[in-house]
Amino acid sequence: MRHPSLTRRGAIAVASLALASTAALGGLATAATAATQAEPASTPVTINTPDGQLMSYIVNARIANPGQTRLVEKAVTEAGGVVVQSWPQIGVVIAHSKVSTFRADVVAKGGNTVESVGASRTVEVSEGTPEGAGAAWGRGASGYKQGAKKDANGDVESDTTPAATTDPRESEQWDLQMIKADQAHKITDGSRNVLVGVLDSGIDPDHPDLAANIDVADSVNCTDAGRPDLSATGWYPTTSDHGTHVAGTIAAARNGVGIVGVAPNVRMAAVKVVNDAGYIYPEYAVCGFVWAGLKHMDVTNNSYYVDPFEFYCDDQPDQHAAKEAVRRAVEWSTKQGVVHAAAAGNSAHDLADKSSFKDTTSPDDQPKAGQVSRTLNSGCEDIPTELDGVVTVSSLERYPAGTLQSRLSSFSNRGLGKIDVAAPGSRILSTIVTNNGYGTKSGTSMASPHVAGVLALMKSVHPTWTPAQMIEKLRQQADDQACSAATGGPACVGPVEDNSFFGEGVVDALDAVS
Repeated sequence: MRHPSLTRRGAIAVASLALASTAALGGLATAATAATQAEPASTPVTINTPDGQLMSYIVNARIANPGQTRLVEKAVTEAGGVVVQSWPQIGVVIAHSKVSTFRADVVAKGGNTVESVGASRTVEVSEGTPEGAGAAWGRGASGYKQGAKKDANGDVESDTTPAATTDPRESEQWDLQMIKADQAHKITDGSRNVLVGVLDSGIDPDHPDLAANIDVADSVNCTDAGRPDLSATGWYPTTSDHGTHVAGTIAAARNGVGIVGVAPNVRMAAVKVVNDAGYIYPEYAVCGFVWAGLKHMDVTNNSYYVDPFEFYCDDQPDQHAAKEAVRRAVEWSTKQGVVHAAAAGNSAHDLADKSSFKDTTSPDDQPKAGQVSRTLNSGCEDIPTELDGVVTVSSLERYPAGTLQSRLSSFSNRGLGKIDVAAPGSRILSTIVTNNGYGTKSGTSMASPHVAGVLALMKSVHPTWTPAQMIEKLRQQADDQACSAATGGPACVGPVEDNSFFGEGVVDALDAVS
């Protein structure tokens, strides 16, 4: 089966691999701005919730604090639901219920403590309700960064000295040369103090190019209905090697084997947010971002869009609730010091003009016959990439062939004021699960980890920089690429300093560490 989130939003080829809300919901917060209110409404999508069918819901407290969150938990229980996971840090409760009127009932029970409620998927919960549902991760949870390599004195090592070896296939990695990572490695390969969260399908635990850099203690599986699964093998890849390929680009070790990553000496935590069917539901993403914040990760890579909607619209209550929960999770983790890079998407859309196309593949957890050709407005966003504070990355291909020049990949989303930076994403060589080997993939999924790797290098040499400072420097240091450098396809608009194809330019690893 082709994995929907990873195909359009991530890899083009993954190898291995609404609105039926009741009247009571009509007045719930839709977060529509004055601009979106003047636009046509987005096309409604019906999410049916029949009695007896186990459905997953997101309930957001009006005020994000532990006290309000407990009141929401109480309302969930009184409305016939089960609290699967509670995140008091952000006022988000994940609930399961078989009651058809659950959305209206939880509003009635919770009153003004509930900001929004919505179904998080259009189909029954395939994984069931996990054991231990009801507890709240993060009430007093430790944020200690585990898994760092210790020296003889018990201190965390911060060696950033690059090794002298060249890995066998490093010469094939034109993408690292394009972003000057090969030159950056003469200064540093990154610090063991830096931890990158790979929110994806898991990382091959015994791949010789990855094993030494995996932080097992901070790895987690978020696909158990959005509740953190800390089992020893929960974060392992099962049906997709997408996360393994992404991880290799970020931090394949410099060890005389295979390839080398952009930041080959940093650590990575596997944060599994892709289930066996290939879906990244909102509750999985919320779990992943909050986990990154709890563990005080430095960087996350997000090569996906959140299912089942390619675009989440503020004027649709179910979609608004999911979008608000993910937004809160991103914002909270950023406040904990985490900076986020995300793939711009693979639909060749202009994200700055939602009226120029229709979303024809949502909801993607339905058969084709159940999908709707949706008219969008500016309140409809691809999440997490369009959320505030997330670095949005478009994809480049090598052009002309054999050079280090580039143009926008034909599949890449674009948008003036939407793209932050660009990075190589077409035919990228990296690690795969099969035979602990290597292969090429294409997609904005492959572009984003280059940026995550550069951010990890930047954090290695500037450990006190905040996420805002890192994003500012990343954009400033990017190498300008003019619209005239692109040929064919849609029109590129904007000045050389910041245009719709490349944002502020091609990410520059050398400047990040100089």
